[in-house]
Amino acid sequence: MKRLAVYCGSATPEDPRYMELAAQVGKALAERGIGTVYGGGRLGLMGAVAKGALDAGGEVIGVIPEALANSEVANHDCNELITVSGMHERKQRFTDLSDGFVTLPGGVGTMDELWEAMSWAQLGYHSDPVGLLNAFGFYDELIAFNQRMSDVGFVRPVHSGILVHAQTIDDLIEKMKAYEPHTPIFRMKADDL
Repeated sequence: MKRLAVYCGSATPEDPRYMELAAQVGKALAERGIGTVYGGGRLGLMGAVAKGALDAGGEVIGVIPEALANSEVANHDCNELITVSGMHERKQRFTDLSDGFVTLPGGVGTMDELWEAMSWAQLGYHSDPVGLLNAFGFYDELIAFNQRMSDVGFVRPVHSGILVHAQTIDDLIEKMKAYEPHTPIFRMKADDL
C-alpha cells in the first residue's frame, strides 16, 4: 500500500482522544512510508491526521471541493492540495489516488465516504481494502449493523468481508495488507446474484 485515503470528521470533539487518535494515525502511516490522501481541510480530525503525517515526514495529498477551499478551511501545508468541483469528484479522486481506505470516527460525511467505498468495492469499481478503525468502540453498532445486513441476506456472503475493522491502527493496517479481493458483482453471473 503506497497511499491510503483517510476518511474522518472535520469537527473537533470535546473528548481529546479523537484528535489524538487522528494525529497518531497520520504519524503511523508516515512511519510506514504510506502516503495520506484526505479531505484537504485543516480543521478537526482531518487537520490532525494531516499534521500527524506531515510532522512525521509523510506525504499528504488533500482533495477539497472548491466551495470549502474558498471558505478558508483548506490546508495549504499539504504536499499537494487538489481542488475539485464537488463531492463526487472528490470521492473519485480518493479512489484514484489510493490503495485502500481507512475510516476514523466522524459524522455524516464520513459515513457517506465509507459506504460509497464499500459499495464501489462490492460492485467492482475498485478492489482495495476498506478499513474501519473502531477506536473506543465508536463503531460497535455500525459493525453489528453491517453483520445484520449480511445475516438477513442484503449483503451476499462473498461480499461480507469487504469491511475490515480493528481497534488499533497497527492491527487495521495488518488486516488491510492481508485483504483478499472478492468477486465483484460486475463479474458475477445472474444465478449468483
